[in-house]
Amino acid sequence: MDLTKIKNKIKYSPTWKRRIHHLMFCNARPRLWVKWFLNPLVFHHGKKAVIRRQTVMNVSPINQFRLGTHSTIEEYTIVDNGVGDVLIGDYTRIGLRSTIIGPVQIGNHVILAQNITISGLNHHYENPQLPIHQQGVATAAIRIEDNSWIGANSVITAGVQIGKHVVVGAGSVVTKNIPDYSIAVGNPAKVIKKYDFSFPIDHPIRVQVTPSGNSSSTTVTV
Repeated sequence: MDLTKIKNKIKYSPTWKRRIHHLMFCNARPRLWVKWFLNPLVFHHGKKAVIRRQTVMNVSPINQFRLGTHSTIEEYTIVDNGVGDVLIGDYTRIGLRSTIIGPVQIGNHVILAQNITISGLNHHYENPQLPIHQQGVATAAIRIEDNSWIGANSVITAGVQIGKHVVVGAGSVVTKNIPDYSIAVGNPAKVIKKYDFSFPIDHPIRVQVTPSGNSSSTTVTV
């Protein structure tokens, strides 16, 4: 049996899509038989990965879900791969009451604090005479690189790429890409510090500070 042909048939056939969706979902949530019997066969959980009991896992085999080695998803978090893959690396922690809606890829050794929203989903709004829910959706993948830390109550919007060793301050709304080795804060989030690797690692001058509202950078001692 060629699984690729079956997937393509379902993907490009509205009739088959409706049938499969009805079979697997109820009110946009996976049915219990999907959670209990199908998901364990197709999803990858790394060694010593933990999903807390009160986590809401709205995941199904329509898209990928992966949780890496020694990674943890804390209580009351919502994970949804209905419109895109959710891939979480090794030694990563997803904090309490967070929401992750794919397509999202999170790297290794990433820390997500509490109440964070990461959504690769957007609703179209092109016709003011139609309800928004009737205008369709668009997706754009979010990527958070290794060793980054996202502060509590932050929002990461669709299509954003956050580099490695990035710190996002609490309460930030990230609408644009954040480069490697940066600190970003605010709504919308702006880079306020960035490591300058042109200096030796033991040099006292190593951080560039970007003043608010000014694109130029000044170097300070840290």
